[in-house]
Amino acid sequence: MKKIVTIGGGTGSFVLLRGLREYPYDITAVVTMFDSGGSSGVLRDEHGVLPPGDIRRCLVALSSGEKEETLRQLFSYRFENGYSLMGHNFGNILLTALTEIFENEETAIREAGKLLNIKGTVLPVTLEKAHLCVELEDTTIIEGETHIDIPRHDGNMLIKRAFLRPKVRAYEEVEKAIEEADIIIIGPGDLYTSLIPNLIVKGVTEAIQKSKAQKIYIMNLMTKWGETNDFMASDCARVVLEYLGLAKFDYTICNDSKMPKKLLEKYVAEKKYPVLIDSDLEEYTNKNINADIYSGENILRHDSKKLAKVIVSILK
Repeated sequence: MKKIVTIGGGTGSFVLLRGLREYPYDITAVVTMFDSGGSSGVLRDEHGVLPPGDIRRCLVALSSGEKEETLRQLFSYRFENGYSLMGHNFGNILLTALTEIFENEETAIREAGKLLNIKGTVLPVTLEKAHLCVELEDTTIIEGETHIDIPRHDGNMLIKRAFLRPKVRAYEEVEKAIEEADIIIIGPGDLYTSLIPNLIVKGVTEAIQKSKAQKIYIMNLMTKWGETNDFMASDCARVVLEYLGLAKFDYTICNDSKMPKKLLEKYVAEKKYPVLIDSDLEEYTNKNINADIYSGENILRHDSKKLAKVIVSILK
């Protein structure tokens, strides 16, 4: 059975895993652990646990069985009323409770996976606690994933580099999974808050460089203000490769289907624009695959089924 390792976090990993779980592959999701906002941030600060939000999304994405729909809704449920629970996600609270019961994150994630009957494995990129930081072009340091994700600074300034404070080591199971993989998929996801945070954990890029797996990068549909302003496809690929310490990807996957004008107009207010496929991308990939991989009527997202089919075609 082919071994696939995905690296990312947030909605991007959720969408990718939902598609891949329908195929007979051995899937391992490596997940960023530096969320500092919302329910995850509160639980991290008050209970001293690793932020559970991205782990929860990946667990839900890989869930299966007769009770899948009920459990999926339960793990994704967010309290909207009251005081102490308002804004909290049930799945985040459950993962926190399991961590305190078993006294470690590894067992908590494994037990949650059993409850959801997941098809695959979900691994935190590290078991050590750290905060994501970036240095802007004017040398300003921004600390905290939530402050990078939703800029309170001038989002027009470019990010020079990302780093962790303090430096942390990769979970040993992550390094092992990467080294044994047949295919490694990076993305889709926000460059500096979902993808690169995984790559600056000590041991991750070293394992990727050693691995004989094919390396695939899935391009985002849209740019993100404060992270990838005015980026073309080649810019995204170049930056990720710089952190990986590699010259090229084996494959890049880009959306080339036309997205609805009315829907795109909604994103202008957020200063988000389609990532354009430029000729310079050829410098950073052995083969680029352009395909219709988006879906959405009210929100633009990668399509799970379409994306999985493209990846399956590569494996074949």
